Amino acid sequence: MNLLRLATAVLLLALPYGALAQENVKRPKAVVELFTSQGCNSCPPADETLSRLALAGDVVALAYHVDYWDYLGWRDTLASADNTARQQEYNRAFGNRSVYTPQAVVNGRQQMNGAKRGKVEAAIERMAGTAEGMVVDVKVSYSGDSVIIETGELPRSVDEAHVVLVYFNAASEVEITRGENRGRNFTYLNAVSGFHSAGMWHGKKARFELPMSEVAKKGAGGCAVLVQEMVSGGLPGPILGAAIVTRPPNW
Repeated sequence: MNLLRLATAVLLLALPYGALAQENVKRPKAVVELFTSQGCNSCPPADETLSRLALAGDVVALAYHVDYWDYLGWRDTLASADNTARQQEYNRAFGNRSVYTPQAVVNGRQQMNGAKRGKVEAAIERMAGTAEGMVVDVKVSYSGDSVIIETGELPRSVDEAHVVLVYFNAASEVEITRGENRGRNFTYLNAVSGFHSAGMWHGKKARFELPMSEVAKKGAGGCAVLVQEMVSGGLPGPILGAAIVTRPPNW
């Protein structure tokens, strides 16, 4: 993992610190959400795939560490019950009978084994630039003590969608001393530390204003904005737009 650690350091040094973020809106190619666990011996290849996507910079790559493998002998240091609940909601939306790791979800639309790098990349490329890709512009800027999120519109009706803020740790080094991955060291990128809805979105241009202090406190490592459609029962569905919130100098 030495090469990955070096790449991580370069990435962190290169993070933009301009007064305005997203001034020229560029849609990411995709959003990839990985449900993973430090106690899962089949997860390291998936973790590496997600790290490569995060470092490439054109995909919003998020790692949700889950807690249901903690009984195997190692308690995941980045896991949360909320992350597990999000995976369970996705699986109900997909009609799955059970959850598993590593599971990757691309654009909220397609699931696959996250360790199958070729399948993940093929899903990204298949959806990019189509109606299943990022079709809504998301712009993030700063005004005084506020973070401003602005969205474009969608040329169709939307029954229910949320603007979701996802907070993550840019890089977390973990030494695993027990369980199936004992004796191994990993640098996990973009491990999700929390998320919440910033408001409802109805398919039209919209503006959301949030206190910078709140976003800075929760998103000290980083923050992503997802425009996500909800499906039957309020379950997570297609992700229509996304952006990474960059940090101002006083963050």
